This record gives sequence, structure tokens and C-alpha cells, in this order.
Amino acid sequence: MWCFLCPKVVAEKVKRFFFYYSVNRHKMCTITPSYHAEGYSPDDNRFDLRQIIYNTKWTRQFSVIDNLAVRYLENKTPSIAIEGNSSRGGTQEK
Repeated sequence: MWCFLCPKVVAEKVKRFFFYYSVNRHKMCTITPSYHAEGYSPDDNRFDLRQIIYNTKWTRQFSVIDNLAVRYLENKTPSIAIEGNSSRGGTQEK
């Protein structure tokens, strides 16, 4: 998709997206008073089971993204397996 961008730039874009998503997620769960005044609501968020508040640091996830970007630059073929997860067909690394 973004084959013309450096992996570090793609990693920064992904990390920026998740940072702002976690900062603004709680805003998607609030409904304005005028919306509550309606007698009928097609979507009342009853079945939205996502978290409301996220940790904006994402330390583990961002470090994995950085490691994959560096590994891709070194080898040009990143391993799909992440530490402790060998269900995707890769080898488990330590």
C-alpha cells in the first residue's frame, strides 16, 4: 500500500494514528443531549464492547512496531511472529 514510503515513516504514521485514537476514543462514547431527546435511536452504543479509555503510551506495541521497521530495513523480510505468538506461521523468538 505504502510501498513508496520508508518503513520508519510508515511506523511513525501508525503510531501517530493509535496515539490520537487513544486520546480521542472517549469522545466516541458520549452522545449529545439533543441525540438523547429523540424517541428513536438507531445506534445507542449498547453493543460496543471496545474500551473507552486507552493508555496513550502503547509502550509494548510501539516497541514491536519499531523493531519490525528496523528488522525490515536490515533484512527486507520481517518475521511475522511476535514474541510468544507462533500461531501465525512464524518461528517463536526470544
